[in-house]
Amino acid sequence: MRIVHSRSSTATQSLLRQRYILTEAGLPVRTEGVAEGFHPAEGVLLFEDPATTSKIPALERPAFGKIAAAAHPGDTLTMSELFRLCRDLIDIHAVRDWCQHRGVKLRVLSADPKIPPPRS
Repeated sequence: MRIVHSRSSTATQSLLRQRYILTEAGLPVRTEGVAEGFHPAEGVLLFEDPATTSKIPALERPAFGKIAAAAHPGDTLTMSELFRLCRDLIDIHAVRDWCQHRGVKLRVLSADPKIPPPRS
């Protein structure tokens, strides 16, 4: 299973930039004619944490609890950019350890040279 996570820090921030990057990777699919319309591609679970402060550790955020319940060994957890999930080294290590302990692969698209940056 492919699991996708995105997060915004405040209610005024949009998830569109992250959705664009994830859509370019074929994970969510754009729904035509709907401004914010995206749905997961086949075989993808999509979890979003809108308006969730980075002061809450990644593993304690609402969407991550759902990810933890859905993830199985061999699954891949994908995010557009690492800073959308983790804000410091402690958080990065916690997520990495969580993934390793459960046999879940971690994929960060901003490090993937095949994904172009969004157009302005």
